[in-house]
Amino acid sequence: MKRDYYEVLGVSRDASKDEIKNAYRNLAMRYHPDRNKSPDAEERFKEISEAYAVLSDDEKRAQYDQWGHAGFAERYTVSDIFRDFDFDIFKDFGFGFGGIDRIFDMFFGRDRSRYEPEIWRRWAYPYEEARGADIHHELEIELEEAAFGSKREAAFQRSELCGTCHGSGGKPGKGLKTCPICNGSGWREYTQRMALGFASVRTTCDRCHGQGKVIEIPCPHCHGKGRITKSRRISVNIPRGVRDGFMLRIAGEGESRDGGPRGDLYVSIHVKKHKVFERSGNDIFCEVPISFVQAALGAEIEVPTLKGKAKLKIPPGTQGGASFRLRGMGIPELGGNGCGDQYVKAVIKVPTDLTSEQKRFLKEFEKLFKS
Repeated sequence: MKRDYYEVLGVSRDASKDEIKNAYRNLAMRYHPDRNKSPDAEERFKEISEAYAVLSDDEKRAQYDQWGHAGFAERYTVSDIFRDFDFDIFKDFGFGFGGIDRIFDMFFGRDRSRYEPEIWRRWAYPYEEARGADIHHELEIELEEAAFGSKREAAFQRSELCGTCHGSGGKPGKGLKTCPICNGSGWREYTQRMALGFASVRTTCDRCHGQGKVIEIPCPHCHGKGRITKSRRISVNIPRGVRDGFMLRIAGEGESRDGGPRGDLYVSIHVKKHKVFERSGNDIFCEVPISFVQAALGAEIEVPTLKGKAKLKIPPGTQGGASFRLRGMGIPELGGNGCGDQYVKAVIKVPTDLTSEQKRFLKEFEKLFKS
């Protein structure tokens, strides 16, 4: 039996659309399989996405409230539930088109021909005919930056319209001429024999590609390409709590395209391996050496944290490998208010260069324990 959709998202039955969207956003960020590697993450993500698809649509929500869970399931298939679903919400998460592709596979598998391919194409590539291409960039950061956020510079290259010919590819003023094939119409028409007679067929001119003009003298700046490659540097805000592989979406910083908006820049975050700490989820782990005396008698020592040094009390009789928790000293929750913990493993350091006097004292110490 499926769980109630309101229960799945953790909202009340009179929750507003904004409350439903915020609840879904938080859960989707937590359970998306690209970020959550637990075995049940994908099923959990599918469950919350289905709940959101229903409750975010006024008509579906009203019918769900009227018929109840069982009655709604009898009338709606998975394809019906996700019809007209706003997949743009995933771009705000930074998953991009590739992420949407994987999400669709979760629900429908890879044989999309069975699930209305024209709807799939509209879902996955809603701006395919107008917007420019996306750019992907990789950025390496320190663990401290991942924990507390930072501002970094991203340097990349992108294709832009030539400022000299404005994208025409021809030398300004006299670089273009009327296409001799279509006579400037941009179309070619020809007659084709059909089963029941002849038909007139109209296609885009393959010489000018529908522009009606061809390049006679190439632009000296872009050499007839109409586009040039430019270097660009922008400031990127790294949110606190990001993990390795996190994808940041920066709208409008991608490639340009004639007559349409720019694509987006997707910055893939890679967190460097730290020399002291290891990360697991939002918790961090480290090892700290202590002496035999400190382990036996107890002591107060300084341990490293992401925020600097902190005091840690070692109780008497501490055994090697004992672990101590520093609450709230881990990685902040991405997009939330919580914070992970730091775990400190005590490693008893055994001296290797004892003097003869030190060895004598240790032997006497051993005799005391045997007596």
